[in-house]
Amino acid sequence: MNDLSAAARDRHLRCRDGAVPRAVPCMVVPLFLAGIAVSAFISAVVHNWLLLLFFLLLSSLSLSFLLWNSLASSSDRSVSLFLDRFPDSDIRSARHGQLVKVEGVVSCGSVSLESSYEKVRRCVYTSTALYWCKGFEFWASIARHGWFGWRLVYLERLTADFYITDAKSGTRILVKAGNDSKVIPLIGENPLVHTRRKNTVLSSTLRKWLGERNHSAEDNVLHLEEGMFKKEAL
Repeated sequence: MNDLSAAARDRHLRCRDGAVPRAVPCMVVPLFLAGIAVSAFISAVVHNWLLLLFFLLLSSLSLSFLLWNSLASSSDRSVSLFLDRFPDSDIRSARHGQLVKVEGVVSCGSVSLESSYEKVRRCVYTSTALYWCKGFEFWASIARHGWFGWRLVYLERLTADFYITDAKSGTRILVKAGNDSKVIPLIGENPLVHTRRKNTVLSSTLRKWLGERNHSAEDNVLHLEEGMFKKEAL
């Protein structure tokens, strides 16, 4: 079994802080504002607004690139795009160390996992995340986690070795996803609980789950989500 919780929390903090260093916007934004002011002044003097329009277009493209870079980093979009375009491999002729893409039916290895909250058994991957939002009840009711004060307070993410039967050749392959293997999960979590206001009456199951992990829902708006990959899910 491989515990990915600590690595996932560290990555979440890096994504929350942003993929672009803070020094970059602090330097670029004032330069853009100064450039727009100078361009507007020159355009007003010479009565030609092409320079201002060009600078506004350049500023928009640059800011769009920074925003796209931040969003792509937080959602693993670049990795997913690469895998979608990568062709399926012939596992029978694959060499040692070769990057391969295999699609087929998954079955558990010697160790199977159980999801933390829903207690789904025979999984090869599980992920449960709890977010809190102190204050901002209005924003919490309309925003997703990661915005307007949402904070990750608990994360449990596990993987285990599993088998996959290649759909092309029928070959059964052991995938070493446990025992400290390097794994990049691309499976999203499904929202299970989302409270819209403080002091909401919670189910006994959720109260028990929070108590077992030394968490309380008092004075907090919370969001709980869970994802898993079950046996024969493909």
